[in-house]
Amino acid sequence: MSKNKHMTLDDRYAIEHGLNDRQSFKKIAENIGKDCTTVSKEVRTHLLFRKDCAPYRHFNDCLKRRNCPHNGDICIECSRKRRQKCSSCGSCAKNCPDYVKEDCPRLAKPPYVCNGCSEKRSCTLEKRLYEAVSAQKEYIAVRSESRSGINLTEEELKQLDSVISPLLKNGQSLHHILVNNPDAVMCCEKTAYAYANMGLFEARNIDMPRKVRFRPRKQKSVGLKVDKSCRIGRTYDDFKKYTEEHPDLQVVELDSVEGKKGGAVLLTVFFRFPKFQLAFRRESNDSRSVTDIFNDLYEKLGKDPFKKLFPVILADNGSEFSDPAALECGPDGEQRCRVFYCDPGKPYQKGGCENNHEFIRKVIPKGVDITRYSQEQIRLMMNHINSYCRPEIGNKTPYEMMRFCYGDEPLRAFGSELVPPNDIVLKPSLLKS
Repeated sequence: MSKNKHMTLDDRYAIEHGLNDRQSFKKIAENIGKDCTTVSKEVRTHLLFRKDCAPYRHFNDCLKRRNCPHNGDICIECSRKRRQKCSSCGSCAKNCPDYVKEDCPRLAKPPYVCNGCSEKRSCTLEKRLYEAVSAQKEYIAVRSESRSGINLTEEELKQLDSVISPLLKNGQSLHHILVNNPDAVMCCEKTAYAYANMGLFEARNIDMPRKVRFRPRKQKSVGLKVDKSCRIGRTYDDFKKYTEEHPDLQVVELDSVEGKKGGAVLLTVFFRFPKFQLAFRRESNDSRSVTDIFNDLYEKLGKDPFKKLFPVILADNGSEFSDPAALECGPDGEQRCRVFYCDPGKPYQKGGCENNHEFIRKVIPKGVDITRYSQEQIRLMMNHINSYCRPEIGNKTPYEMMRFCYGDEPLRAFGSELVPPNDIVLKPSLLKS
């Protein structure tokens, strides 16, 4: 057998062709030099679900479709010219109170897919397929994510810091701490030194006198690993589906603006339609600071105004937005908004927020430490930005559009003020005291 642990694209093509030819897992495994259980796991891991219809037949996976009693009476207004049984239409199956999904019993046993099924072209049920190209893309994405970030959640980091930092400040070495606290520190000595060197602990290298005598090595900035399960049901495809079902809801985009590495950061909140943006200074780029800001806004605005202003939130994949449940539910436990995420590496999906950052960079250039500025100075900068007229909203200002859409109350809660057009300054000199 092959000594390579990872499958290649050629291996996956061989699996796809083998399934199309109705070969067994054992036969496919022999062809690519793998174990048959490896092929079985590969197929089940990278299943594609498709609701394909058969030629001249609509997609319909209702268990009762053959004896359907309904005759075009499910839709309020049936789109078909001649009302026929829903079994011959299928577009309204999910709205039917009698709908029961039918799964093909053949998919419960090997090969678990419809690739080589002789009835695939005439079947109206949901298809499960294995495709080499799609499987390779999923594999590359998982491999990339597994090699990025620090393998700690924020809660695990806080627990580790609570044990290590006090003892480091007492003059103990990391080696001594790990030897005497094996149950509380669940990492090796090398990893602990790496975390300390990255500045993840409250204690710093200066608290380890021998460590600071070593020549520093070049370090690459690495963020905390994000739990991918938080994005289940909150992907960009889910966002598009939700906004199509609720086209009247306001979409608010979230992002972070960094200055100097290790310094304070800004949370930017962009309202798509009025082009209005808020910015909040945070000491660190963690999810707790984002949650605190939204809880404060919820308290200032009140429940109903908050729900009206923030019904749908679209954020990127940063670790600061990795606690969607805390954003979606207020301190009272009631749901106040819906949170969704852009696809990784696709910032253009919230392009309005990204483009508006150009105004912030005119005042706070990239690399400038944001720690030197107070929240009052940040609010002053945003007042000037929101008072700048935009051609895409009819040469009106975002402030005027926000007031037109939501009135004066939210603007007062945000501390926003309109700056006369000839007094607007979009240069670093605006924040010089």
